[in-house]
Amino acid sequence: MSEESGVNMKKTNTMELVGKLLERYESQHGRVDHYYGLLAYWALAQAAVSGGREDYLQKCNRYLSLYPDNFEHPHYTFDSYRVGGNARAWLFMKGQMPEIEAELRKYAELTYHAPKGPNDILCLRGHMDREKDLRGVWIDVVTCTTPFMLYAGLALKEEKYIDFAAEQCIKMYELFLDATCGLLHQTKGLMQNPLRMSADHWSRGNGWGLIGLAELMRYLPENSTHRIKAKRYYMDMIDSLLPYQTSKGMWRQEIVEPLAWEESSGTGLILYCMGVGLRSGYLKEDKYREAFEKGIHGLAAYCLTDDYATHRGCPGCCCPGIGEEKGSVKAYITEKLPTSDEVHSYGCLMLAFLEAYRNGITEVEIQGLVR
Repeated sequence: MSEESGVNMKKTNTMELVGKLLERYESQHGRVDHYYGLLAYWALAQAAVSGGREDYLQKCNRYLSLYPDNFEHPHYTFDSYRVGGNARAWLFMKGQMPEIEAELRKYAELTYHAPKGPNDILCLRGHMDREKDLRGVWIDVVTCTTPFMLYAGLALKEEKYIDFAAEQCIKMYELFLDATCGLLHQTKGLMQNPLRMSADHWSRGNGWGLIGLAELMRYLPENSTHRIKAKRYYMDMIDSLLPYQTSKGMWRQEIVEPLAWEESSGTGLILYCMGVGLRSGYLKEDKYREAFEKGIHGLAAYCLTDDYATHRGCPGCCCPGIGEEKGSVKAYITEKLPTSDEVHSYGCLMLAFLEAYRNGITEVEIQGLVR
């Protein structure tokens, strides 16, 4: 029991926690699908290799082998999901699933040729005004596109896929950057005035954008022309996030608003990206390690209970609000309220605790339920 809080706390292994969170996802939602399901399996795939977990690897193989032809697919905005997304591409890059080479190339080509807006950025189908050449774009796309195309390009030895991965991430970062605080907005082109940007600095949205930069830093070839810019943007964004970390180690739903609620999924993504930088040697100062450890232990203590339920998660969020309030800070805070066992939360937290394990944090304390 914590003397300060009076709450019973349970010690849990971080590698075990990755698997337990996916089990909780399955028990609460039955079907694991959509992009948030593939996010969870991307975390499990990496944990399987990092932790030498054959059980995790077998689970990944059983699930991902259903893609693309033996799975009842929901609606997708991007073709990469149909073949198994980042999880399947990463496993192929690591020498697993060699039989999917032709499928991976097919869906990488479809992604490469997907509809783009005037800034040559992948756009949201269904939010396009072709006459005015205005197309809705949003930062969430970085996470589904940059890692997938980067892994495919490296594995298939296709330079154009690697360049595409980097260019999409960098262009979206530059478009959505708020230079006054160094953080990202989520959308453009989804409001009544299609030229307007959403006013937010949404927690999970900043995580979606940062994760692309982190994977570029992790895997871009040393001679890539994109490395210098990707590293600068990654470091700039990490440094911009640090002042907004709360006393609990988390980031808020609207990051810069001190009265906004603390949000778990964005915090999980940010911590994953910070952990990647620590292991890669790009984040060398003690302040980064301290922020990472504080965040991991805060995420475990405040956002999990020992039945592996997740808490403080933001529900589905794409430029919320109605009329003049659409895309406003108020809408991001008041229309999207903290939720338990929210579908996005599992994969985000799995990624965070995976990086905790990789960085030597093998044990965290989570809240014990009163039974």
